[in-house]
Amino acid sequence: MQDASGNAGRGGWPGQASAAAERSPRRLTTHQKAVLIQVLLAFPEETVAVRYLTSASDALNYADDFSTIFKAVNWTVVSAEPAEDLAHCFSGLTIVVREEKLPPSAEALRDALRIYGIEAEVARDRSNLCGASNFALAVTQP
Repeated sequence: MQDASGNAGRGGWPGQASAAAERSPRRLTTHQKAVLIQVLLAFPEETVAVRYLTSASDALNYADDFSTIFKAVNWTVVSAEPAEDLAHCFSGLTIVVREEKLPPSAEALRDALRIYGIEAEVARDRSNLCGASNFALAVTQP
């Protein structure tokens, strides 16, 4: 059975908490990718940076899932790059923006992720993670 993030759950008794070490690696399902692609096609010519925390074992693969989606909708993607300064700033999945307000494309991404129970917090770019991009998607510890 899959949880809201699309990860297959591990066996166990109902209500039994599993340790973080037993957690399945974060990945997007084929269906989630297809839905995200359909949503993001409405926002052509976007530029996005993808960042990940190297100490999170599944972060690079999860970041690559998002890079693949962004490339599929013909966005300009600054490919997944490590960013060690994410450890103290963010948790899980963060949409990093240069401005106070989310760009419409980033807002659509956040809302589409919520359909699957995947929360992405929003943070102001204080470390130049966005670079020349309109926003960055940062993948850190789950």
